[in-house]
Amino acid sequence: MTVGELLAATVPMAGTLKLEFLETTAERAVVRLPDQPEYHNHLGGPHAGAMFTLAETASGAVVMAAFGDQMNRAVPLAVKAEIGYKKLAMGEVTATATLGRPIAEVVAELDAGRRPEFPVRIAIQRADDAVTGEMTVVWTLRPHS
Repeated sequence: MTVGELLAATVPMAGTLKLEFLETTAERAVVRLPDQPEYHNHLGGPHAGAMFTLAETASGAVVMAAFGDQMNRAVPLAVKAEIGYKKLAMGEVTATATLGRPIAEVVAELDAGRRPEFPVRIAIQRADDAVTGEMTVVWTLRPHS
């Protein structure tokens, strides 16, 4: 099962929005929100909440790809998120998430008994590649008690 399939199966909101997982590696994830009138805002583009969910889901995909092998001892949790809407989004939009710290550095903190935090940066783009939004989600790996 791919990370995208796993997230679609375990995170109901990803399925609700019909998110499409285009690429998922330990360094980067690309997820698309199809153009769906039922999730439009008053201007006819994707609702801000749908774009937030798209970006947060892309961040979760890269976190699962990077740290899935640590799930036996820690659970990934989003700590905080900040989003900026830059341009009007219309039609389908794609979120590209990139891991903000080296995997080995995060795992070393976990090995040392700490609860590491790390940022994931996400760019949301229209089909014409214009960046419509930018988001940062800070994640942690919380050790099992």
